[in-house]
Amino acid sequence: MSDFDTELGRRVLVCDGAMGTMLHAAGNSLDRALPELNLSNAELVTTVHQSYVSAGVDVILTNTFGASRLRLADHGYSGDVREINLAGARIARQVREAADRQVFVGGSISPAVTAGQRQGIGVNERVEAIAEQVDALAEGGVDVLVFETFGYLDELVEAISTAAGRTDLPIIAQATITGDGGTLGGETPHDLATAVSALPVVALGANCTVGPQGMLAVVEELRRFTSLPIIAQPNAGLPRRVHGRRFEYNIDGDYFARYARRYTESGAMLIGGCCGTTPTHLGAAVSGVADLRPRERRETGTRAAPASGQSELADRLVRRDFVTAAAITPPSGGGADEAAEVVAGLHRRGIDLFTVAARPSTRAQLTAISLALHIQQNVEVATIPTVTTWDTTIMTLQANLLGAHALGVRTVICETGNPPLRGDYPNADGIWEVDSVGLIELLAGLNSGRDCNGLSLATKTSFHIGARFNPGADDIDAEIARTRDKLRAGADFLITRPVYELDTFRRMTVDLSEEDVPVLLAISPLGSFAEAEYLAYEVPDVTIPAATLRAMERAGAGAADVGLELATELLGQARGLARGVVLGVPDGEPERVERLLRAV
Repeated sequence: MSDFDTELGRRVLVCDGAMGTMLHAAGNSLDRALPELNLSNAELVTTVHQSYVSAGVDVILTNTFGASRLRLADHGYSGDVREINLAGARIARQVREAADRQVFVGGSISPAVTAGQRQGIGVNERVEAIAEQVDALAEGGVDVLVFETFGYLDELVEAISTAAGRTDLPIIAQATITGDGGTLGGETPHDLATAVSALPVVALGANCTVGPQGMLAVVEELRRFTSLPIIAQPNAGLPRRVHGRRFEYNIDGDYFARYARRYTESGAMLIGGCCGTTPTHLGAAVSGVADLRPRERRETGTRAAPASGQSELADRLVRRDFVTAAAITPPSGGGADEAAEVVAGLHRRGIDLFTVAARPSTRAQLTAISLALHIQQNVEVATIPTVTTWDTTIMTLQANLLGAHALGVRTVICETGNPPLRGDYPNADGIWEVDSVGLIELLAGLNSGRDCNGLSLATKTSFHIGARFNPGADDIDAEIARTRDKLRAGADFLITRPVYELDTFRRMTVDLSEEDVPVLLAISPLGSFAEAEYLAYEVPDVTIPAATLRAMERAGAGAADVGLELATELLGQARGLARGVVLGVPDGEPERVERLLRAV
């Protein structure tokens, strides 16, 4: 353990404030490469360091923020990376050695590229730039590496990993969190803590962008998700433009010190400042936290996962119960009580889990989500609505899903959907902004706390995401590939389309076995030969075995009983092939479900 690690665990450490603000106040434009002053005006940089040490800080950061090859290239200094970083470390070390107490030198490292450069420069170039700067600062004798103002989590992770592979120096990781609670890349403090806590860092935190008050919220949020020491370095509020391109900040030292104390009381172990902060602010912070000691670290660094019971289906799958559900469709005309009565009747027969899907009709009807909520509120059962993307923008889908989650929906089945056939409404048509894969990605994003644009949500959802797959598809290989796309997008379980034979289902489950995903088998009894013939010849991607068609035709008026018998035979084999079944309910004949239940 380094001296820095030891001291970090013993007391609250105060870092310095802004270097750029002080150099700007001395007459240097913020448009120039400020790290180059390590070579051309070392005396000025030394003076800034000395002013912070005189204010009582414990850590000073080298004037090397932005001193990577890719950033310096814009100013004509790409060939001076090593010299600029070595000089920055040397200047800070000399100030430390002249102090009459222990002072640590942190090697300041920014993202390798600016936000504007990010799109045009790849990972390998970024890693090489970080590695070059890490090597120079380590050679220069810094005590700790400080990655600061990272707006994208992937860049922070790759920078930490690069440094850890090249030096044993302690590493501090800092992202920049905007006022809406996320990074520039849309990552939340939870995302940050989850990713970085698994890496070899000694402290995690945030700097820049927000002022003292906004930073307190970040500290409190990080504290919930990590046991690492937390560092907080806010700006001095919002800048005010004066005299052309010069800026001033108005927050005074007492206000800054009050928040420094609150950071410590909320669990921060390192306090510092960023843009606009000066030795006056940091001197006040030193006095403000002098009597405080670090809070005891928690043993765990993550929030408990939502209880699986929030989703009835997820709960049963976790217990490895064999799931039995029934499929319900909204009645034509928009009535909901009729469907609730059917569900109540099935509930009395032992079914308490229902999938709800829209009826393929242009007639007025409730949405699946609305009917599912109505049933849940009026019958003591769990419901799983099917959400289709047909004729719905992604913004509308998102709003509907957030509303459904707020009202208690926790499990959904994602489908692309098809437009209803033209009937009394000849202008009915189909448009899709996203398909089922896009819908799954949207739900996975909401579960991660991000909206469809990657922006942070006030709270994360906890949807259990289902997807359809079709063993009756004409092109089985294409269907398997598309099913894998759905799983990669974030689907948690699969439900088949109704099946009328199991050979293809067996093949598909073997091909998907490495995915280790629960699969529910949908079985719907055929009611007549006409229905069987229609499905076999007129509906795409439905496979009805020839033997089944012959049996239904021979049965004549007794075809419904034969269809029920065939479905019962399939159900008898289902328990060894799937994690559960979803039973189709013959319209107006819920009592026939009893035979199916006996087979299960």
